[in-house]
Amino acid sequence: MSPPEDLRQGQRAPVRLRIDYEQMNAFFADYTRNISKGSTFIKTSRPLEVGSRCQFSLSLPALPVPLVLEGEVVWILSAEAAQQSGAKPGMGIRFVYEGNEQRQSLEELVEKMMIDSLGPLIYSRLVKKTPKS
Repeated sequence: MSPPEDLRQGQRAPVRLRIDYEQMNAFFADYTRNISKGSTFIKTSRPLEVGSRCQFSLSLPALPVPLVLEGEVVWILSAEAAQQSGAKPGMGIRFVYEGNEQRQSLEELVEKMMIDSLGPLIYSRLVKKTPKS
């Protein structure tokens, strides 16, 4: 299954962050390619199945310890499909929050990363063009 480009609801920040997660009692460390306020893409040649839930830790530069989150795999890009398209294999993860406080906290961190990555002017222009969901 390829990335659902038309389903994206938020702007993405092009960042590379370390993500640690467990799959069938084996631990993996992979990296994000980008992150939004509600999801991320994990670059990996070992994607979990669509619909899988996993707990992962996300190492953010703004935090002294990794942030532990729950996520659900909503799409995968297999190694074969990635090779054909010239993309990197991996999986799209939708964040699953414990509550509104956790959601708001992560959204604020992601917004700060986007401003740091893109600069305040470009970020404000992107946000103005994005319709509210």
